[in-house]
Amino acid sequence: MTDIVRVENLVKRYGDLLALDHFGLRIAPGEIFGLLGPNGSGKTTSINCMLQLLTYDKGAIELFGEPMSPTRYDLKRRIGVVPQQMAVFDELTVRENIDYFCSLYVDDRARRRELVDEAIDFVGLADYVKFRPKKLSGGLARRLNIACGIAHKPELIFFDEPTVAVDPQSRSSILDGICHLRDEGATVVYTSHYMEEVEQICSRIMIMDGGRTLAEGTNDELKRMISMGEKVVIEVAELPDQVLAVVRELPHVLAADVASGTLTCSCEASPHNLTDILDCLRSRGVALGRIYSEPPTLNDVFLEITGRELRD
Repeated sequence: MTDIVRVENLVKRYGDLLALDHFGLRIAPGEIFGLLGPNGSGKTTSINCMLQLLTYDKGAIELFGEPMSPTRYDLKRRIGVVPQQMAVFDELTVRENIDYFCSLYVDDRARRRELVDEAIDFVGLADYVKFRPKKLSGGLARRLNIACGIAHKPELIFFDEPTVAVDPQSRSSILDGICHLRDEGATVVYTSHYMEEVEQICSRIMIMDGGRTLAEGTNDELKRMISMGEKVVIEVAELPDQVLAVVRELPHVLAADVASGTLTCSCEASPHNLTDILDCLRSRGVALGRIYSEPPTLNDVFLEITGRELRD
């Protein structure tokens, strides 16, 4: 099966800054591929190189099994882009905006009218076609942004933080819509800092930093790459420092901290973590409240792989 996206040995420099360090990427047809990384990791640079919006120093990029170049307009017509920043015209109505962006790819007016109508229905903007963007709520404006990027029915769609600053209902609608696009045959590249979204919709995930791939795989595969097997959370009325020190010395406990009456223990994979911790606390007379354990999240994976220091 031919990869929809194939990037090999990509190098991009900005003066002395190495933005992409022999970066590689393969995406199969029909995937929702999550591209994750801290700020400045190279995500946007890699996407802009794939779209031929940036030149690069070395490497090869193929889309749809063919070499990509700035003049491959036949390939560019098969691509949709939904940027993080709103990319619409305030002077145009909802319908006029979608029609304009669709016209960049589709010349036939009758066909374009059908596509615009489908896009409006798809994002649920039928009641707002005569509104101008400034009159829309944040969630509706995001949906307009998406409609402008997908109206021409692209086969490959890049979504860059499409749910930033929207309410939960709009977020759910957007994620359902992306999955529907996948079900209709589109391949999606998805970037987000909302890890729960990536866990929910992405079939494979790459974590990159410093312009390089740090980890790649399914959600479960990534979780198996880190040392933490589960997180045990216990409400405690009071936990003396000496007892906390004993908990930290238990087998398979990687870290243990107390905040606001809650003990949180990060543990290696073991069937006895919860039992060992509870036995330790009860034998020392610690009063316990609510108790639960949870497997590692994608956020835990991301922080362990990329570090916990703050980024600009």
